[in-house]
Amino acid sequence: MTPQLTDKYMVTIAERLTSAYARIAVAAKNAQRNSNEITLLAVSKTKPSADIIAAYKHGQRQFGESYVQEAVDKIAQLHAYSDIIWHFIGPIQSNKSALVAANFAWVQSVDRIKIAKRLNSQRPADKAALNVLIQVNISNEEAKSGCQLNEVAELASFINQCEQLTLRGLMAIPAKSDDITTQTQYFKQLQTCFDKLQTQYPQVDTLSMGMSNDVEAAISAGSTMVRIGTDIFGTRT
Repeated sequence: MTPQLTDKYMVTIAERLTSAYARIAVAAKNAQRNSNEITLLAVSKTKPSADIIAAYKHGQRQFGESYVQEAVDKIAQLHAYSDIIWHFIGPIQSNKSALVAANFAWVQSVDRIKIAKRLNSQRPADKAALNVLIQVNISNEEAKSGCQLNEVAELASFINQCEQLTLRGLMAIPAKSDDITTQTQYFKQLQTCFDKLQTQYPQVDTLSMGMSNDVEAAISAGSTMVRIGTDIFGTRT
């Protein structure tokens, strides 16, 4: 059954989405970029389907999820909203890769050949190739997923040879910092890697970096996709 929404509930999500897009527009203008070059991915992990519907009714179509079973349940519940583009942005466990391969249009968190190989073999033949971003552990945090910068070339080459995968670019979640200089330093490193990747693979067009706390630094460094959750859907429980 489709969740029911109150007008008040929808306005809240709508206002937050409007603010998020306005923030992107200002950051793009300050960076002398066109805001149309930057996609907003609404991160809806842990949030109910009703939140997603509210954002959808305000024009949002791209949503990011991090927990496989939760996401698959929501995708099934919202199957009538066939133009939603679902992105998986969380760590991928081998025993959950088949569900990711079958249910998402994008996977932003591929960080090793083993997972790329599984996604390629498990992608249903009747679906378009899975759009893939390589996740880079740009700030070298031990507890964080992502390959190292010097591993990107080998992983990109492997993905590019997979018939059921399409290499689209890079993603990173740098160490949290309120210092814009530190934020920019990490993002510039990823941008340099991205620029090199584009010279080798013409289909590469997506640099996913920047979240609620560092959107401005990410956009100034060339991000083409920012992932915003809390500023749209509120604090997670």
